[in-house]
Amino acid sequence: MLYLFLAEGFEEVEAIATLDVLRRAGIRVKTVGITGSPVTGSHGVSVTPDLTALEAVPTEALKGVILPGGMPGTKNLEASSTVRELLQYASDRDLLIAAICAAPSVLGHLGYLRGKRATCFPGFEPELLGATPTQESVTEDGNIITGKGAGAAHLFGEAIAARFVGGEAAHDILTNMQYTF
Repeated sequence: MLYLFLAEGFEEVEAIATLDVLRRAGIRVKTVGITGSPVTGSHGVSVTPDLTALEAVPTEALKGVILPGGMPGTKNLEASSTVRELLQYASDRDLLIAAICAAPSVLGHLGYLRGKRATCFPGFEPELLGATPTQESVTEDGNIITGKGAGAAHLFGEAIAARFVGGEAAHDILTNMQYTF
């Protein structure tokens, strides 16, 4: 199970495009609203999450966590004890940790990017504490996947999907969606 966290002010494209690619790949993903339900994105789109942080978020089958960016969504993610606890759980077990746009800053502040390569929305590079910033759309380093922003959301989803269904199957999903590479 992957958990994709939604906080008030999340970037809608980064969350929904990523979720869509993963579900098309047949990967089990649940959205978790850390600020309740529904959760409203930075552009006024409201989403009803599968779970809320008020409920117990099971870890037995956890395979990774995903943080979409957006403002103030990223700040709300970082303030969440549920997000911090599940990031620590995933890190301790070398599970997937993925963040896009401003959200890699959360990973930098918590020390998960030390010695890693990572990308983010331009201007957030100083927040990637301990990382070597790249200008790539998507950067993978060990168990960490980072994405640059909304325009890279499908590629971000593809990179995550490739971890579970293989690169060719993940690439085929975007091809079938008429994604232009």
